[in-house]
Amino acid sequence: MSTMTSPPTSVVTGGAGFLGSHLCDRLIAESHRVICIDNLITGNPANISHLIGNPKFTFIKYDVTNFLSVEEPVHYVFHFASPASPIDYLKFPIQTLKVGSLGTHKALGLAKAKEARFFLASTSEVYGDPLVHPQKESYWGNVNPVGPRGVYDEAKRFAEAMTMAYHRFHKVETRIVRIFNTYGERMRIEDGRAIPAFMSQALRGEDVTVFGDGSQTRSVCYVVDLIDGIYKLMMSDYDLPMNVGNPDEISMLGLAKEIIELTKSKSKIVFRELPQDDPKIRQPDITKAREILGWQPKVPRGDGLKKTMEYFRKALTF
Repeated sequence: MSTMTSPPTSVVTGGAGFLGSHLCDRLIAESHRVICIDNLITGNPANISHLIGNPKFTFIKYDVTNFLSVEEPVHYVFHFASPASPIDYLKFPIQTLKVGSLGTHKALGLAKAKEARFFLASTSEVYGDPLVHPQKESYWGNVNPVGPRGVYDEAKRFAEAMTMAYHRFHKVETRIVRIFNTYGERMRIEDGRAIPAFMSQALRGEDVTVFGDGSQTRSVCYVVDLIDGIYKLMMSDYDLPMNVGNPDEISMLGLAKEIIELTKSKSKIVFRELPQDDPKIRQPDITKAREILGWQPKVPRGDGLKKTMEYFRKALTF
């Protein structure tokens, strides 16, 4: 790793996205200088508007599937660039595959050139529709490579393989996180994931749409907890994939009811057909994160959902 100067410089690809922008906030709070790179196909300038003008923050609008070069020393490269919701990666299938493959290659190349530590934002989707429960990092997954979700799942699986190849062949210091469902402020209302969909429908008094019979489960983690796990993993010595998420599992029907109650909405629940290859269960085994990082989620779902509701309420009034 390159010789550390004070303060360290971190590059965040996808830094104007939901998770990327929260990561930029955390890095600046930890006295990092942050170079945020995003082509804004799913990122939002509003997510980083509060950082513009901060001398520790630079924004570059750029597509990281192209050659990636930074003039100054870099100590950490966080690769978060990718469409991440089903609506986005079905709308941008080729871009999703390119940023997972070419984008990861370019970001790794930057880390190698700068002798920086590289961090890959992978996903629980590498487990596909899992046949083991909860999912441990040792599980290889059950993914349909030619289904509509394959563009995201396989892009991330390839990105993990590429990251480990750079680690083994080029001796780049690497970290890989498998992110489970996360929610919080700055999620896009129309991003198609359960919490923004349920929350916006309930706040508008519309029918709340649940796919299938609602028995499929997710384990949802509040964004501040997730970013804390990510930061701790980057600063650790652990170089194999690690699950970071909240093991508190809930059915989609249960989550819809919770959100309707929280928003005091009169919305009714309606059921729609389950999308192809939609995972039936999702729950992280976070034993490694607990033992190696001393990390576990702290924010109860009720508290996180209240903060998220306040954000969506404001967003929907514009």
